Amino acid sequence: MSMNNTNPQKNNTNPPNPNNPHHLSSQFQLPQFSAAQAHAHAIAQAQLNAQAKVAAQAQANHAQFQAQLQAQGLALTNSPLFSGSGNTSAKRAPQKPLGRPPGSSNANAGSPMRTMELTPAARHKKKQKVSGKQLPDRVAAILPPSALYTQLLEFESRVDAAIIRKKIDIQEAVKDPPSVQKTLRIYVFNTFANQVQTIPQKPNAEPPSWTMKIIGRILEDGMDPEPQAGMMSKPNPLYPKFSSFFKRVGIQLDQKLYPDNHTILWDSSRTPTPHEGFEVKRKGDKEFTVNIRLEMNYLPEKFKLSSSLMEVLGIEVDTRTRVISAIWQYVKARKLQDADDPSYFNCDPPLLKVFGEEKVKFSMVSHKISSHLSPPPPIHLEHKMKLSGNSPAGNACYDVLVDVPLLVQKDLNALLANNEKTKEIEACDEAICTSIRKINEHRKRRAFFLGFSESPVEFIDALIESQGKDLKLLVGDANRNAEKESQADFYNQAWIEDAVIRYLNRRPARKST
Repeated sequence: MSMNNTNPQKNNTNPPNPNNPHHLSSQFQLPQFSAAQAHAHAIAQAQLNAQAKVAAQAQANHAQFQAQLQAQGLALTNSPLFSGSGNTSAKRAPQKPLGRPPGSSNANAGSPMRTMELTPAARHKKKQKVSGKQLPDRVAAILPPSALYTQLLEFESRVDAAIIRKKIDIQEAVKDPPSVQKTLRIYVFNTFANQVQTIPQKPNAEPPSWTMKIIGRILEDGMDPEPQAGMMSKPNPLYPKFSSFFKRVGIQLDQKLYPDNHTILWDSSRTPTPHEGFEVKRKGDKEFTVNIRLEMNYLPEKFKLSSSLMEVLGIEVDTRTRVISAIWQYVKARKLQDADDPSYFNCDPPLLKVFGEEKVKFSMVSHKISSHLSPPPPIHLEHKMKLSGNSPAGNACYDVLVDVPLLVQKDLNALLANNEKTKEIEACDEAICTSIRKINEHRKRRAFFLGFSESPVEFIDALIESQGKDLKLLVGDANRNAEKESQADFYNQAWIEDAVIRYLNRRPARKST
């Protein structure tokens, strides 16, 4: 059998038979296949090299494009096209992304739109809003002349701050208006009617009566009118009304003549509406003396100083604040402040009578002088009721120093109440804000189209990826990974069994039929 096996091998060296076609094809089949396979391998290797070269070039373009966008404030995630040469498909490889033209300049390139910030950190950032009239920095980079607008805004902010400070000063001045001391001249007189001493009594005539009036006028500087002329003059509407200068007014009539209502009391807390004067009308034909008691209404409140404190400061009636200020001036003028502890001052003999201590702390002055301050005494006036002679009767007048608010207070109130200019300024601000919003929207559109024109493929890929992530976030599937869940290893984790048991326990039991 060995001989039979070796004979065919020897016969293979014989010349081929031209008449046998099967033998001829078998002769050339193996070399032709080997050559075709080698040629195909060479083509495939050339394609792979071309793909690798294209991928490398694309990767370089991508890196250059990424650097340019980062310089403009844009960040793109890695597109699958440029994730690596191993992951690059044969269909996607020839699509070389468009780069920036070599001759183009980056100086005038605008900032890409905000929605293209697709990195995970940037996606969770809050969308930047245009604050009021402030021009965004990206718009300012595109428009260099906008620096003038920014300077104008800074100047406007300084002007607004100055106006606000002045308004606060005006409001404080209105709350505590500055005042000036003026002389209030008080007139007390009476009129009478149907008195028996003046006219003979007639049948069915009205009973005799009298009317007493108390009025006052603020004397202008350098003016001293006669009593009769002062009584008849009209009050100045710019000054407060007469009753606003008093806290209480008491009028005491003769108790023998008027036993039932001989005391008349007016209180400003019960009748807050100010009046130009006081008037008392009664029936009667007997002359008598009327006692009038006036309690001044000081704003801010004033006090009468004790004799010891009056001796030190030389002040009889004043506010608590001005009394404390006068004490400080007294201590500073006589250099009584303690050298070791400046919060204390030493008492000289006059101050020792007031405080009773050799050393007093400044913060305790307000408390310690309370015993030396008392309400100022009321003003007592007397008026002789005359029921004969000239009417009105009585030409006595009394001068009292009062604090009168400056006349500019009404102008200040009118200035604060005037909102016409404020509304006009607010309308202009609203128009400016609207223009800024439109400019910002145009900047976003410009950035969108500019980013698309520079590299359409990467731009669209990044946009689709961003929109896909946003969509997953909206539907609540942002934390799920479909690729991992499709693999069997995902369900071999330790927590799967516990999760299945919990799920089965929560399911309602089916009723057996």
